[in-house]
Amino acid sequence: MEQLKVKIAGEISLSSDPGSTMKKWREVFNIAQTDLSQYLKISPSTISDYESNRRKSPGIAVISRFVDALFAIDHQRGGSIIKKFKEADETGRGMYEAIEFIKPVNAKEFGKLIEAKVLANGEKLEIKNIFGCTILDSVRVILELPYESFIKIYSGTSERALIFTHVSTGRSPMIAVRVTPIKPSIIILHGVEEVDKLAIKIAEAEGIPLLQTKLGIDEIKKRVKDIAY
Repeated sequence: MEQLKVKIAGEISLSSDPGSTMKKWREVFNIAQTDLSQYLKISPSTISDYESNRRKSPGIAVISRFVDALFAIDHQRGGSIIKKFKEADETGRGMYEAIEFIKPVNAKEFGKLIEAKVLANGEKLEIKNIFGCTILDSVRVILELPYESFIKIYSGTSERALIFTHVSTGRSPMIAVRVTPIKPSIIILHGVEEVDKLAIKIAEAEGIPLLQTKLGIDEIKKRVKDIAY
């Protein structure tokens, strides 16, 4: 997974807010500051200082040690996070595109970014932060992606938005989400004219904010990628 290491290191190095980006990846790997500090043999306050940008931007040596530590700690725990990233990369090529953010993005602000209308559970948007989004071809994912592989669209964390394209009514994507054990933070239906009432009821029952947008998919990708790098 050297390519993933390079990706993470690159995100931190190029970020205008490297501390938040470091924090994001630490949380994606589900590693506490204390565990990371023990592995790196530095104090937890040093980790906190980097993540809050109280220390100057980390150099390449610090970033390299940080990334290596994430992978090493995950490997010691069985490698579950690394495995998810690897499987997500190998399965579903062409069916979906996962985009990671350099720092957490508020779900309400994300909805505004892609000009989305709220259909259900809008009150939860303000308290949710997301680490990325996945844009899916709903027809191909539902028809071709094996059930056991559906969780791979989350690319390491469920704290993300799922944007379903090629949607007719929204019912099928919502049923697919309902029967899977891992739920996204928010769901956006793209291009649908009239959303099925059952889709809205499922979103309400699951407690997942449901939105719809008619913004062009190329423009969505452009805007999302602008906050990803």
